[in-house]
Amino acid sequence: MGKFSTDAEILLKAIGGKDNISALSHCATRLRFVLIDDSKIDNNQIDSITSVKGKFKVAGQFQIIIGNSVNDFYNDFTKISGILAVSNETIRTAGARKGNTLQRFVAILSEIFNPLIPSIIVGGLILGFRNILESVQFSALGGRTIAESSIFWNGVNHFLWLPGEAIFHFLPVGVTWSITKKMRTTEILGIVLGIMLVSPQLLNAYSVNSMEASEILNNWSWDFGLFSISRIGYQAQVIPAMLAGFLLSYLEKFFRKIVPEAIQMIFVPFLSLLPTIIAAHVVLGPLGWQIASGISTIVNMGLTSSFSWFFGLVFGAFYAPLVITGLHHTTLAIDSQLIADFGYTNLWTMICLSNIAQGAAVAGVAFLNKRKNKKDQISVPAMISAWLGVTEPAMFGVNLKLTSPFVAAMIGSGIAGLLTTVMKVRALSIGVGGLPGLLAIKPQDYGKYLICMLVAIIVPFLLTIFSKVRIKNEL
Repeated sequence: MGKFSTDAEILLKAIGGKDNISALSHCATRLRFVLIDDSKIDNNQIDSITSVKGKFKVAGQFQIIIGNSVNDFYNDFTKISGILAVSNETIRTAGARKGNTLQRFVAILSEIFNPLIPSIIVGGLILGFRNILESVQFSALGGRTIAESSIFWNGVNHFLWLPGEAIFHFLPVGVTWSITKKMRTTEILGIVLGIMLVSPQLLNAYSVNSMEASEILNNWSWDFGLFSISRIGYQAQVIPAMLAGFLLSYLEKFFRKIVPEAIQMIFVPFLSLLPTIIAAHVVLGPLGWQIASGISTIVNMGLTSSFSWFFGLVFGAFYAPLVITGLHHTTLAIDSQLIADFGYTNLWTMICLSNIAQGAAVAGVAFLNKRKNKKDQISVPAMISAWLGVTEPAMFGVNLKLTSPFVAAMIGSGIAGLLTTVMKVRALSIGVGGLPGLLAIKPQDYGKYLICMLVAIIVPFLLTIFSKVRIKNEL
C-alpha cells in the first residue's frame, strides 16, 4: 500500500469510478481528469480527502490540486484504478472537445504558452538581476551601480545578457516550436521556421523604428528586380510567429495527405517550409506585427490616459477571475509585445499584485483559523505559493471555497492596480510573479511599487479578517 492509496481509493469512487474516466494526466501540482459524466462527481467526498488541496473545472478538465506530492499520489492512483496516463497535450485535446469556441481558443493559447513559461521565468529573473547590477545607484558605492564599481560584476552583467537575449529576443523560435508540438507536426521544422524569423541576416526588430523607410528599402531588402521584400526580423514578436507556426503545421498536414508516402520525407518538409517562409516575410509577418502593435498601443493608451486609474482598477480586480477562465494566457503575448514596442510593460505590475493579493487573503484565513485541521494544512503552503507567483492552490484551495477572501483579494488587487497605474510604475521584463516580481520593475520605481505591494497585502488581509464570522462558519 502506498502513502496515498486510501485517499486514491476515495477519490476514484468520488469521481464516478474507473468507467467514468476518459483520460488522466498530471502536472506539477494537479491531477488532470477528463470525465465522461461530470454529474457523477461527489464534491463533498472529494473535499473530505486530506491530501486534496482543492478542485476546479477548466477547458473540459476536472483538476484536483494535490501539491508537490502529486507524483506520488498519481502513482498510487494509477495502481488503484488500473488507468494509464496520457500526455498533457492529449488530455487537453480531449477536454477541449467538451468546451465551447471560447474555451477551445483558451485551450490553444494555454497549450502554446505553457511549455514556454519555465524559460520566461528564468529570463525574468535574469533580467531582473541585471536591473539591480546595472541600473540601481547605491550611495555606499558613491552613487555608482554595482556593475560600474566592480570588474567582476560588470562581467557577470554582460554575460547574463546571453541567456536574457536568447529567451526574449528569440521567443518566436519557442512559439513556432510549441505550435508544431501542439499540432503534432514536425517540431524541427517549427524550430527552423522560428530561426528564420529572427536570423542575424535580418534587420533586428528593435532597430526598425529608428530607421527611415528608404534606408530599409536600400539596405535591408531582397531585390528581385520587379519587386522587393523587406528583410526585417521579428525578435520578441509573438503574433507573427503564431501565424507562421499555424500555417506551417496546416501545410504539412495537407501535403502529408496528398504526397505519396514513399517521397514524403523529401517533399513534405520542402513544400511546407518554403511557402511558409515566403508568406511569413511577405504577408503574415507584417500583418501580425500590425495586429500586435495595434493591441499593445491600445493597451498602453488605456494605461497612460487620463482614465488609467480606472483601467488599473478594473484589470487589477478582475485578473484573478481571468485565471479561472484561462484567458490570462493572452496577457503573456500582450506583455511581450508591450516590451517589444515600448521597452516596458504596465500589465505585469498588476499581475504580480494580483498574485500577492490572493496570498494575502489566504494569510487572513490562516490567521483566523488557528485550529489544527485541514484548512491549516492548506492555507500556509497556498499563501507561500501565491506570493511566489503560483495562485491556483490559494484560489481554488481556499479563497474561492470561502468566497469572501477571493472578493477581498480582488478589492485589494484592484486598489493596488489603480495605484500602480497612477504612479506610472513600469516593468522592464516578465517572469516570476508575486513578491519576486519586484525584480522586473524599473529600479527608479522600486519605492512606488513597494507601496503598491503593501496595499496588495494589507487590504485583502484586513478585509478577510473583518469578514471572520462568515469564514468561521464555513470552515
